[in-house]
Amino acid sequence: MSTILRCSGLVKSFGGVRALRGIDFDLRTGEVHALAGENGAGKSTLMHLLAGVHHPDGGTIEIDGRAVSIADEHAAQQLGISIVYQERSLFNLLTVAENLFVNRPPIGRWGMVDEGKMRRDAQKLLDEVNVHVDPDAVLGSLPPAQQQMIEIAKALSFRSRIFILDEPTAAITVAETETLFRVMNGLKAKGVGMIYISHRLEEIFQVADRVTVLKDGASQGTWNVKDITPEQLVSRMVGREAIYQHVRRVPDRGGVPRLQVSGLSDAFLKNVTFEAYKGEILGFAGLAGAGRTETAMAIFGARPLIRGEIHVDGKLVTVHKPRDAMEAGIAYVTEDRRDFGLFLRMNIGENVAAADLERFGHWGFNQTLMMRTARDYIQRLRIAAPGPEAISGKLSGGNQQKVLLSRWLLRKPKILIVDEPTRGIDVGTKAEIYDMLRSLADGGTTVIVISSDLPEVLAISNRVIVMREGAIAVELPVEGATEEVIMRHAALFEAGISV
Repeated sequence: MSTILRCSGLVKSFGGVRALRGIDFDLRTGEVHALAGENGAGKSTLMHLLAGVHHPDGGTIEIDGRAVSIADEHAAQQLGISIVYQERSLFNLLTVAENLFVNRPPIGRWGMVDEGKMRRDAQKLLDEVNVHVDPDAVLGSLPPAQQQMIEIAKALSFRSRIFILDEPTAAITVAETETLFRVMNGLKAKGVGMIYISHRLEEIFQVADRVTVLKDGASQGTWNVKDITPEQLVSRMVGREAIYQHVRRVPDRGGVPRLQVSGLSDAFLKNVTFEAYKGEILGFAGLAGAGRTETAMAIFGARPLIRGEIHVDGKLVTVHKPRDAMEAGIAYVTEDRRDFGLFLRMNIGENVAAADLERFGHWGFNQTLMMRTARDYIQRLRIAAPGPEAISGKLSGGNQQKVLLSRWLLRKPKILIVDEPTRGIDVGTKAEIYDMLRSLADGGTTVIVISSDLPEVLAISNRVIVMREGAIAVELPVEGATEEVIMRHAALFEAGISV
């Protein structure tokens, strides 16, 4: 295989922060070269240099042996580089077809957009990634998983020679991930070189040919995937072996449950009933669209119910809106921290205080107390930020998640619901969040974890509830539960097949 892309000595700084420290990296035709590393290691910065979003302070980028200057994203596309961003770059108010061909629609007679051709071309791209949606559907009406697949289809539409995928599976289902891998295999056969960034190490070993590890903006080396083990890869990423403890404190399930949910139902949810106890970590598993997030939003008052009851410590609580749930001691950390969680333009202090403003004064706002409180959480959760004045939108994904968790920990909830708590987060930060959730449970908090990462569910839960099509399929003790058992229940419950 020939070398299609070569980076030599790339350097990039933002203010006083050195994001890249002389990175060497190359990509061959027809290969998948993975980039691994913790949040803040420099992976996304390197990709942004290649995509024309940022410009290097030093070093060279060569394509086919010729030095190039990538002025902007259009120049990157002209050079044959396409990128699928971790955070979607689509427009919610446009249709699927309009998103796929934004700024470059097919033009027909009289200089008008050829709507028919655009829909037909859009349908071909959707078929290529096996997404069954109407090209005329408004993007914002679709679930996040389908939106992510449309983002991938858009990148494919440029027919580029260099394809960059930044956490492409973070928000898609297992079936969609398999479709993506089939598409990638087809691109490899055509000689397309792909750079693949993922915190899911099993994907790297499944799809990549080589892997380069970055740490603190510097390369730790490049290996053939077949020549390195997952344990060795993690060690080079975080500088230590990541140990996922499976030892759990078993909560006392006697007496009154901390949370009792009975018969939650709406147009989608079907008689959802379960209990959770003080000091317990209860995991929710299932395929995308199974009803896990809908259940959480109903409990938190963000989704109207037709019927059902919620008891906290044996007392019936009426939850019509999130404020009702918060006053009952319930907190909910959303799965979409950027669109529905954080105020990205606000600083850490303002984000931490957002769910409990009364704490900082009724008649006058105590700014000093807010910043001191935020600084305490920065230290407690080891948030990588210069201080509480740092803008939240400029933090890495893992640190944004810690800020969002800090907001709700400030309220000292009885029940903490965390939806996809480690999506798009590096191995080291995952371990920190697991330890924090265990510590909360040990202190008596009831923790409900919704996750599509089955190893995560099995690593931290005391029990696992599997949902399918808006209903609970089964409740499993974590002892003896496996990924295969969970997936069988998640996939076969609707068909009524015995498992």
